[in-house]
Amino acid sequence: MPAMPNPAEPKIETWVPHLAKIVGEPDEDLFLVGHSIGCQTILRYLESLHADKKIGGAVLVAGFFKLILGTNEEEETAKPWLETPIDFGKVKSHSNNFTAVFSDNDPFVSLENKKLFEENLGAKTIVLSNKGHFSGGMDKCFELPIALESVLELTQYGKQ
Repeated sequence: MPAMPNPAEPKIETWVPHLAKIVGEPDEDLFLVGHSIGCQTILRYLESLHADKKIGGAVLVAGFFKLILGTNEEEETAKPWLETPIDFGKVKSHSNNFTAVFSDNDPFVSLENKKLFEENLGAKTIVLSNKGHFSGGMDKCFELPIALESVLELTQYGKQ
């Protein structure tokens, strides 16, 4: 899992180019897995690719297009990510294999996002019980086998 720059203050203009640098030359054997704002990063990375580039797919855990925010600091961090539109047509032109994983008790990501991922990306969606925001100690979620299972499923789907 790559370390992203300044994780306490994630910014589109630093995270997307950083992901592009880590990936290098994308191809159909590339499968990305993201969590929370990392899902936004993946989608914006895909949106930025040249028209002829394709990847195998992505598993998006606790991804969002809408958030439940509690503090001014959370709102300040999330605002650019929520207000900068994503061109889903461009995103889907680079892959049509998406799986989105949600929890039924995520304090930040409502299940309203499930429908948005289905509609905007044609994503397969999975809802797990009592996993919160899938955040380690806070949610007692230290492993997420469904993420690996989903990647393996995407790789099979992508090869058919």
